[in-house]
Amino acid sequence: MRLSIVIPVLNSERTLGECLEAIAAQTLPRGEYEIVLADAGSVDRTLEIARAAGVDRIVPNQLKTGEAGKTAGIKAATGDIIALVDSDNILPSPDWLERMLAPFSDPEVLATEPIAYTSRPKDPALTRYFALLGMNDPICLFTRNYDRTCAITGKWTGLDIATEDKGDWLKLRLAANALPTIGANGFVFRRTLLDGANWDPYLFDIDILYERIRRDGAAVVAKVKTGIVHLYCSRLRDFARKQRRRIRDFLFFAQEKQRTYPWDKQRKTGIILFCLATVTLIPLLLQAIVGFCRRPDRAWFYHVPVCWITLWIYGWGTVSKMLGRRQAPVDRSQWQR
Repeated sequence: MRLSIVIPVLNSERTLGECLEAIAAQTLPRGEYEIVLADAGSVDRTLEIARAAGVDRIVPNQLKTGEAGKTAGIKAATGDIIALVDSDNILPSPDWLERMLAPFSDPEVLATEPIAYTSRPKDPALTRYFALLGMNDPICLFTRNYDRTCAITGKWTGLDIATEDKGDWLKLRLAANALPTIGANGFVFRRTLLDGANWDPYLFDIDILYERIRRDGAAVVAKVKTGIVHLYCSRLRDFARKQRRRIRDFLFFAQEKQRTYPWDKQRKTGIILFCLATVTLIPLLLQAIVGFCRRPDRAWFYHVPVCWITLWIYGWGTVSKMLGRRQAPVDRSQWQR
């Protein structure tokens, strides 16, 4: 079973070195996996760091986005198992790859994903907040559509999913009406998952799972009882920039009919509750207190400003769409991790 680790990069010098060091420290023999970088035109030390770390292949990502980078990297990869690792992901333990590959001994399993985000004391408080929250977008908490352990709820998802405990991993049978946002930050899958899916020139992780479920009626995925570090952002202005990118990219690709996951069927009640909670503040403060009691960390102070930033940016994006303005993705030319 040959593994290909695909890493999209764009001016990723701040995090790529630690990402590649963690991969090099894995107990899985180096000969059993390759590392493919898809570069979107980095002008910093990204490529120098990659070559020094001994990556196997660097390919161009001419369409710039992370989704296009995944496609470019997979096209160049030779493995029958693909691991999508972002340049700001750190594998938290030397046995991470072996544990993520173990569920594939079950022929039903199409993909694996870590069940949590790893919170490290040395990381910035905002980074720790998102790890403790278990998601990068607080709206997911209210719609119950998340896929990593959340300290506020004590669950890895709020959806009702058929689950079988296999010891080191959970065997999930996913259906179209209960499909959490699985597919980012350490998503490992059989290449055959792409058969019949729309993944070129942009690979949207959740979309390929949805397309398989729509075709076969269900899909089996393993949630491995481990975590992954996601150095998502360390400052609120970085978070605001990423939320602007998220909403603009989503509206653009939805406008271009390149998304298949039914985001429009998200729980509208949850979105309304998010808006009300953010405006009134009290529910957010109660959530932060619950999270602090379960996982004490001053990072919970970020819960209120993160929700306010999200409401403001998504609100303007929604208004723009309602006014009929044509959407365009965020310019990546000056992007840095």
